[in-house]
Order: sequence, then structure tokens, then C-alpha cells
Amino acid sequence: MIGRARVVLWDFDGPVCRLFAGHPAEQVAAGMVERLELLGLRGLLSEAERKSLDPHVVLRAVDSRHPGSDLVVDLEGRLTEEELTAATTAQPTPYADPLIRTWVAVGARMAITTNNSPKVVVSYLASRGLSACFAPHIYGRTADIQLLKPDPYCLNRALRAMGSAPVDALMIGDTPTDLVAARRAGVPFLGYARNEDKGKLLRKEGAEAVVSSLESVLVAVRKRA
Repeated sequence: MIGRARVVLWDFDGPVCRLFAGHPAEQVAAGMVERLELLGLRGLLSEAERKSLDPHVVLRAVDSRHPGSDLVVDLEGRLTEEELTAATTAQPTPYADPLIRTWVAVGARMAITTNNSPKVVVSYLASRGLSACFAPHIYGRTADIQLLKPDPYCLNRALRAMGSAPVDALMIGDTPTDLVAARRAGVPFLGYARNEDKGKLLRKEGAEAVVSSLESVLVAVRKRA
């Protein structure tokens, strides 16, 4: 799988870094729910959605009921600001930085395909000195929330821009939505699971290859050199 990959499509939060390591996603989601309540729109969300620990669950829920509305634009903008704050304390995923640099050095091309804001990705990559490894191929959240993964939109954008056939690419992701998006785009998928629960979830959804550390991937890439 690694040997065939000429293009590597990375999910961002998880495989590249822990974006919310110092600015918890739960806090961000709660702030979005509070914003809706202040606007008198508590009823827009189900009880499960109000209790969600994932800001994207809240954003998707509002968009599903008021697609493309000013309210969605407002929430997406607030989420982007929270992600930019989180990026300042994000923790790099172990072995991600050297893996990216080594893979580029042996001839692979890199892209980011994420549900996070592209502004956040640009900020984080610059802070790690990784911008040149990806630029200009950063494909993140757009104004159309319905195009978030598991829709393959950002993967297909990357493939078209890089002139790559799906079979010549590899996606590295850590969630079932990444896996589904890769399937729909026809791209081989390598799961990254930083704990056993995430690994079980990916395997349950049908992921054939899952690693608990990117070290094994780095070793495999170095053998290609």
C-alpha cells in the first residue's frame, strides 16, 4: 500500500496533529450550543446533539435544518476562530513530521483533506516548517457544510488538482468518516488509531489496515529510499 502511493492524502486532526490538545473540542462544542441558546434557538438541536463533544456535529445539525443560512455562516466562522486558537497549542502526532518530510524526500506528493478550516491547516503547517511539503494542496472545510467528509469532495478536489488516479493515492485518516470518504473516492485507506477504541471502531467499519503508531509507516517509507 505504501509502496504504490504516489500521492498521500492526510486527514489533519489526528494523523498530523492533535488539534484540540490544549483547547478542548468539548469546550468548543459547548460554546456553539450556548450561542444557539442565547439566540433562542435551543430547539434546533436534539438532546444528543446538544450533548455532543464534537463541534462538527453541532455545525452539521444546524446546517441540515437551515442549509447555507446566515446562522450556519456565523457558526462556521466561530468554529474557524476556535480552531485557530487551538492550533497554537496543537500537539504533533508522534512521527508525523519526520514521516511527512521523508515521504516527500523519496518522491511522494502530499495533500491535506480535512473537515477543519484550511486557514487552520496553513497556520499549523507553517509553525512546524511543513508548508512546503503540502502547498498548495490543502483542501478543507468550505461554506457548503454538506460537502464535509464522509462526502469525498475534498479528496476528489485533491486528486484532480494533483492529476492522480485514485488507485495511485493513499489516504491516512483516523475516523469512520475518513474511511467512507476514501471508499467513495476509490482511494486506498490506511487507518491511524492512537488508542484501542479508535482502532476497534475503524476495523468494525471495515478498515483493512490500521496502525497504532506512524513509526511503522516511517520505517516502511525509509525502506523505499
